[in-house]
Amino acid sequence: MTSITIKPVENQQDLIIDNSDQNVSLQGTLKIPGDKSISHRSLMLGAIAQGETIIEGLLLGEDPRSTAACFRAMGAEISPLNSQSITVKGVGLGNLQEPLDILDAGNSGTTMRLMLGFLASHPGRFFCVTGDNSLRSRPMSRVVKPLQEMGANIWGRQQNSLAPLAIQGQNLTPIHYHSPIASAQVKSCILLAGLMTEGKTTVTEPTLSRDHSERMLQGFGAQLEIDPETHSVTITGKPTLIGQKVVVPGDISSAAFWLVAGAIVPGSELLIENVGINPTRTGILEALEMMEADIKLENKRIVTGEPVADIRVKFSQLKACTIGGDLIPRLIDEIPILAVAAVCAQGTTIIKDAAELRVKESDRLAVMASELSRMGAKITELPDGLEITGGTLLKGEEVDSYTDHRIAMSLAIASLIAKGSTTIHRAEAAAVSYPEFVTTLQQVIQVS
Repeated sequence: MTSITIKPVENQQDLIIDNSDQNVSLQGTLKIPGDKSISHRSLMLGAIAQGETIIEGLLLGEDPRSTAACFRAMGAEISPLNSQSITVKGVGLGNLQEPLDILDAGNSGTTMRLMLGFLASHPGRFFCVTGDNSLRSRPMSRVVKPLQEMGANIWGRQQNSLAPLAIQGQNLTPIHYHSPIASAQVKSCILLAGLMTEGKTTVTEPTLSRDHSERMLQGFGAQLEIDPETHSVTITGKPTLIGQKVVVPGDISSAAFWLVAGAIVPGSELLIENVGINPTRTGILEALEMMEADIKLENKRIVTGEPVADIRVKFSQLKACTIGGDLIPRLIDEIPILAVAAVCAQGTTIIKDAAELRVKESDRLAVMASELSRMGAKITELPDGLEITGGTLLKGEEVDSYTDHRIAMSLAIASLIAKGSTTIHRAEAAAVSYPEFVTTLQQVIQVS
């Protein structure tokens, strides 16, 4: 009998999936947590807007809780994150207060990097921001350097590249920043800093990154000019931002685990409702289409400026493909679970141009290579990606999430096609973006 249990071990949680019989399929209709990127941005913009913002469908995970705590500490009133409707009473643009204590971004790179744009542009106020062990090892120079070009005063470890970071707010000067990487966090940080400048701030990227910030800034009343041909965005400083009602769609990054699970577990069919299908985020759908997955989009619609659909996935025999180039920024968070799909695909899948994964919550290339190899996968780590030869049967093993939420969930899906019992150490990391992941997994598993 297949069973899923959570066993506490020394204040951590191991996820044990015993798949000895392998007579398992996934069936049902499910809802996924709110989009993490949109959740962060709705809290932040609500906090600096005039009046009240109502957020429905907010992700109630650890990362948005870190964002909410930081902006509460700077004067915004944010109702407890324990329901599907959250109220934010903003302080108005330029009115964030100097906090009494260090701001703690937890495990959230989005919280820290985007928030730095606000902090650096509040003249006369001093801020200090830190995070957990993982976040304190992640590179912040990619946002610190352009902010310094605007006149920011920021100090930190290793030549201002690592948190904790101290920030002395300044009157910033608008710039035209040519980003060396396509990064929504870098772009958003600079645009948010540009809100407080006199004039126009422009960010140009080598290719298009996710555009949730642009959509939401416009919804709150900011003036933006977007040039899709040059991948440039320009914001005009000192707008009047007014609180809005925001409906957060389901996170396609969370849906990705079920899309792959439905595609690789024989006999499965899942319907995932209310998924955001913003074209800057749908690389996972394109990659699975290249792998000939049986996926259909139903009930397409627009919800508060974001495209949404229900997605149906059925089991199919996947084919290997090459994933790289301009596709990578639109599926960077989904590569760990795509590696699991590649294990089941006929042929050899190449994932390239993804060196960015080495500076996420873990080195996701190294970790997925090591942990899937433990389970019997034929996988080779490349400098900027992975080479995965599909068709090898996986076996149950002891593996580790490395406290990375996407690793934990990817390994859980891999265990559904592994013979025997798999133990995923430190699986509580999934709560960062998907607190109900294990509960949902228990609900959709059918055992014959």
